[in-house]
Amino acid sequence: MRETPAIAILGLGLMGRPMARTLLRAGYQVRGWNRSPLAAELIADIPCCTSLAEAAAADLCLLMLADADAVAEVLAALEAWLRPGQLVVDLGSSDPLRSQDHSARLAARGIGWVDAPVSGGPEGAASASLAIMAGGTAADVERARPVLEALGRLVRVGGPGAGHTAKVINQLIVGLTIEAVAEALVLAEASGIDPALLRQALAGGFADSKILQIHGARMAARSYLPGGRVTTQLKDLRLAQVLATSAGLRLPHLADTLARYERLVAHGDGALDHSALHKLLLEEQDAAGHAPAEDAAQRRA
Repeated sequence: MRETPAIAILGLGLMGRPMARTLLRAGYQVRGWNRSPLAAELIADIPCCTSLAEAAAADLCLLMLADADAVAEVLAALEAWLRPGQLVVDLGSSDPLRSQDHSARLAARGIGWVDAPVSGGPEGAASASLAIMAGGTAADVERARPVLEALGRLVRVGGPGAGHTAKVINQLIVGLTIEAVAEALVLAEASGIDPALLRQALAGGFADSKILQIHGARMAARSYLPGGRVTTQLKDLRLAQVLATSAGLRLPHLADTLARYERLVAHGDGALDHSALHKLLLEEQDAAGHAPAEDAAQRRA
């Protein structure tokens, strides 16, 4: 690869767009590609490829796709254009076993593979503060390191598939923490405490977290515009359940939270932000006949 590699980002969704802009600011030659047309205003500042063949000419192909099926579909079309010496990096959440298969197949052709899923959301992608957990050979991860470290903090956690395994575990923590924060804020409101003041009071203590501050703000405002979608969180928790089952583990809180996200999707809320677990809890409390939060506040006034 050249000292400053040419980069193609395949997948210009909620994460792919800020990633592209961050790498452009860092001085990289970046071009984007998306499976479906996007509104011109969303990608006005991102140079884009007109074909998958053009994207495949880059030194590094970064995949930022929805799930393992999307990765398999795009990779199947991309592989015809790839050449020995190139490097493919999967930045999304995916199935670790399928990641291992991709790695072995590409390695047989002299093409590198790194699964390097990220955590931190669009905000982290825009501020180059993502947590990046990489799986792959030591040599391939080192080749990808300069580009990935322009997006955040990189740790190699093992061989092919290990990055995706670590991301599944990350998403287990995220999902369960969103559940805890949602329950806490529902309790706060029912007890007459302003969730915004509660977040301030807890800031810096043991109960504080990015999820409390960022997702808690969304919950308090009843604003569930997607950063990370319910459907994505559900997909990741299902992968966590598969991983736990294969390890012979029963994780009770995972099972409970997974069921709640399934109910959100069944209610038609799959496109909302994953903080919408708070919305589900409120609706369930209302259906159970519990007093609204404002009534509790009046009783305590």
